Amino acid sequence: MDILNEAHYRESEYNTRRHFLKNCISGMGAMTLGSMLGGNLFANNSPSPITGNGIPHFLPKAKHVIYLHMAGAPSQLELFDHKPVLNTLNGQDCPPSLLEGKRFAFIRGTPKMLGSQASFNQYGESRSWVSDYLPKFSSVVDEISFLKAVHTEEFNHAPAQFLMQTGSPRQGRPSLGSWATYGLGSPNENLPGFIVLLSGGVVSGGKRLWGSGFLPTVYQGVQCQSKGPAVRNLQNPKGVDAALRKQSVDAINKINELEYQESRDPEILTRMSQYELAFKMQTSVPGVMSIDGEPEYIKKLYGVTPGESSFANNCLLARRLVENGVRFVQLYDDGWDTHGVGAGNGVDVGLYNKCSRIDQAMTGLLTDLKQRGLLEETLIVWGGEFGRTPMMEARSGQGFFGRDHHGEAFTMWMAGGGVKKGFTFGETDEIGYSAIRGKVHVHDVQATILNQLGLDHERLTFHFQGRDFRLTDVSGNVIKDILT
Repeated sequence: MDILNEAHYRESEYNTRRHFLKNCISGMGAMTLGSMLGGNLFANNSPSPITGNGIPHFLPKAKHVIYLHMAGAPSQLELFDHKPVLNTLNGQDCPPSLLEGKRFAFIRGTPKMLGSQASFNQYGESRSWVSDYLPKFSSVVDEISFLKAVHTEEFNHAPAQFLMQTGSPRQGRPSLGSWATYGLGSPNENLPGFIVLLSGGVVSGGKRLWGSGFLPTVYQGVQCQSKGPAVRNLQNPKGVDAALRKQSVDAINKINELEYQESRDPEILTRMSQYELAFKMQTSVPGVMSIDGEPEYIKKLYGVTPGESSFANNCLLARRLVENGVRFVQLYDDGWDTHGVGAGNGVDVGLYNKCSRIDQAMTGLLTDLKQRGLLEETLIVWGGEFGRTPMMEARSGQGFFGRDHHGEAFTMWMAGGGVKKGFTFGETDEIGYSAIRGKVHVHDVQATILNQLGLDHERLTFHFQGRDFRLTDVSGNVIKDILT
């Protein structure tokens, strides 16, 4: 039985030996089962599950995803959504119609309208609008599909990040990367299918943003570091060599197998797979996660600083990871919450400084992937958890240039992986407050990402607590307008 065509696991099916023997070849536990049977489980040359046994619903346009999440929510009005009319309203009282019946995180009373603090120009054959905060990125806009009217119901960071990354504003659901690897497996048996890289600080939503939720824990994201050991606690203790470690893993898994025979708990299979994968990662991860051997011109392309933990280093690592078969690479860059409280924390100096730390790196990533022939098979996604208001916050004062949280409409972009080049979909009103054309929901974005991987978001489900769950819950439509 094929997991994806059946569209769900049934909890009751885990309770029989027949299910274990029949269906485990479609899950991570089959790797261990194969070793128990002397490596003959896949002697007929069919692919093992860890190396991509997952079958997509249809022909995929992308083999990998690199998701660049700007945690804290960058202001679209200073980056991509050019609104000259808003500039003419700068400093005027906000019209009551923009406030009535609305909820904001911090706005109280009557705030002032706030014109863009950046200057805009059109670039490329697509004539796409980009601000002077991202001068290098303007050179690659003809690779980009912009979504100018994304919306979300959440206006606080953690719930909005959960909705964006897991499809629900509440904790406990599987992340987007977990759903992708659950559906398709990993092309590389020596590396996790889902890897997470952090920069800029601690993300509001925490580690649950890349958790596996109710899916088996083997599908959770593995957090790696661009400075120091790539994965914490992966090294062998002093006096333990690789041979001894392998013996200990084999012994532990024999015990786990006996436990499984008694309990039929599928999480034991997950645990066994994790031991095996961790052992393989000890030799494979250090080489893949080292950028020391990269040519100097590549390091300059990204703007990396060897030995530091930075967004630039993580972008270069992301390229190395997809080059080595990792299915889903998630980058979180924190620090985009530009309320303007305190020196340098507004949409003027603060946002400009943040942009200067990502501009060269994300431009380098797109350029590098393209010149290596990897961009067409790698979907790049960029965005925050919501946008920013066209009015400043009511706690304004002299020199205050901050914007409140805003879910009505904000900008995201995609590139590569079967999306149109040099294309803009959606439009906001003349001040960037509401969508007037091409409005899409967070669930639509998620459905589109899965679609490019060859997965139907309505068929990729998991049976839990009496019903079938999916990433997009009961909504979501693929944004076909941006696809080739």
